Amino acid sequence: MMDPITAALGLVSVAAPYIGKWLGGSDGEDVATKVVAAAQAVTGANTTAQAASALAADPTLQLQFQTHMATLNADLERAYLQDRQSARQRDVELAKSGRSNVRADLMVAGVTLGLIACIGVLAFYRNQVPGEVVGILSTVAGIFGACLKDAFAFEFGSSRSSKEKDALIAQSIGGGRG
Repeated sequence: MMDPITAALGLVSVAAPYIGKWLGGSDGEDVATKVVAAAQAVTGANTTAQAASALAADPTLQLQFQTHMATLNADLERAYLQDRQSARQRDVELAKSGRSNVRADLMVAGVTLGLIACIGVLAFYRNQVPGEVVGILSTVAGIFGACLKDAFAFEFGSSRSSKEKDALIAQSIGGGRG
């Protein structure tokens, strides 16, 4: 029997590739199980392989599956935003009580130091280290940069394009469930 994540990847590649981003997270197996269940419910198939074949062959079933996946995606986005909001609320409550989030401050400081160290090594020792090490350090620097980007997004809110995406999701949820 195929593991749920592999099965779900096969299904979403047919009709809803945007769901794939959720399969790698901590709730990936739960999301995969929901994807497989939706595909089997839409197609009436008993196995994932049968569901994938039915979806590939019938555009009407693909559309129904895409509708299920859009709803699942909206639910997952909402849960993600609620989680982030509760973390922001925790920081607000800490500030109200005169405390600060030392853990978060240490994480940002560590990421910043790591990024500076990677850039420093690349700037000053690039010719002395093998190309593989340069590649690894560049990758690690990119990861540190992404961590800083996430920290800024958390502290200062979403970008305009993210807000527009949130509005579209809210609109699709309201229109689809009304």
